[in-house]
Amino acid sequence: MRIAVLCHASAGGSGVVATELGLKVAQAGHDVHFIGSNVPFRLAGQTGPRGPYFHQVGSYAYALFEQPFPELASTNTLVEVIREHNVDLTHAHYAIPHASSAIHAREITGSSRVITTLHGTDVTLVGLEPAFQHTTRDAIERSDQVTAVSHFLAQQTQDLFGVQRDIQVIHNFVDTDRFVRIHEPGVRLRFAQPDEAIVVHVSNFRGVKRTEDVVRVFARIASEIPARLLMIGDGPERARTFELAQQLGVIGRVHFLGSFPDVQTILGIADLFLLPSSQESFGLVALEAMSCEVPVVASNAGGIPEVVEHGVTGFTCPVGDVDGMADAALRVLRSEDVYRTMGAAARRAAVTRFHPSLILPQYLDAYTELAGRA
Repeated sequence: MRIAVLCHASAGGSGVVATELGLKVAQAGHDVHFIGSNVPFRLAGQTGPRGPYFHQVGSYAYALFEQPFPELASTNTLVEVIREHNVDLTHAHYAIPHASSAIHAREITGSSRVITTLHGTDVTLVGLEPAFQHTTRDAIERSDQVTAVSHFLAQQTQDLFGVQRDIQVIHNFVDTDRFVRIHEPGVRLRFAQPDEAIVVHVSNFRGVKRTEDVVRVFARIASEIPARLLMIGDGPERARTFELAQQLGVIGRVHFLGSFPDVQTILGIADLFLLPSSQESFGLVALEAMSCEVPVVASNAGGIPEVVEHGVTGFTCPVGDVDGMADAALRVLRSEDVYRTMGAAARRAAVTRFHPSLILPQYLDAYTELAGRA
């Protein structure tokens, strides 16, 4: 099959999932064409003469237009790719603008079916904005096939937008060969002393990630045991989170590493992963931590309980329950038995429930069925 992929280039979950999936589909022998304004975060260095391929969306500035038109530009590039490479279907990751662009290109070319994968904020945040609500509903309704990364997100999409169509749930996957436990002491010593627990958080530092709660939970942990907090990512809440760490007196034990590209190394030496988000459609980075044998303490928001099994691979608490999360974290970090048992269970869940060999066939079956309708 010949497949076009529209996705965000950033290090966010939807872009990571889209890129990892596209690479796996290409490895399975299909022609994959990524389309975007920039090379997706995890695609850098992966393209070659046999694919996957990348096609850059052009930009256009004109004094009459106060804002750029990414949807129209993406549509134009996608039309060219569909016609030049006889694309069978387009996989749009994120409803706006990618599904809308793919549907527009389908109407222009009269070909290339559209499968849209909903990732979360395209429904729960962007899609609910009055400026995009009708457009988002239209993109969902007019896609030839729609998938969601969790049962929670599929149900929420139907509830929020009143759509009646079927939404297939296909969970995210994790590369369990890349995300593994690192046992070399020298790697760990780069970030912490041997007697210090390493707590990790990874996000885009937006309000829904509740990064200040991460610092509050860590302050409780650090008051009880030697520990370090490694914060990976960047975003609008970074400054406030940094200030809170100063106010709570833990700034010397908190390290803001920015958009650290080698996230698997940090997760590979972590002892605990914190994810106190108020919204998560799935929680991909929690799954990546689990693959590294790291117990997770998280909120029970959205699709997180579909990934983190409370009392088995970690603990889930109500959103904003800083004390509950701190108690759960200390329970893991103070007991070698609890830590090792949960870490082993986390790795086992990643391998037996979210391995690419289990998830990729579901997408390939969806592709085959959709291409067969053309």
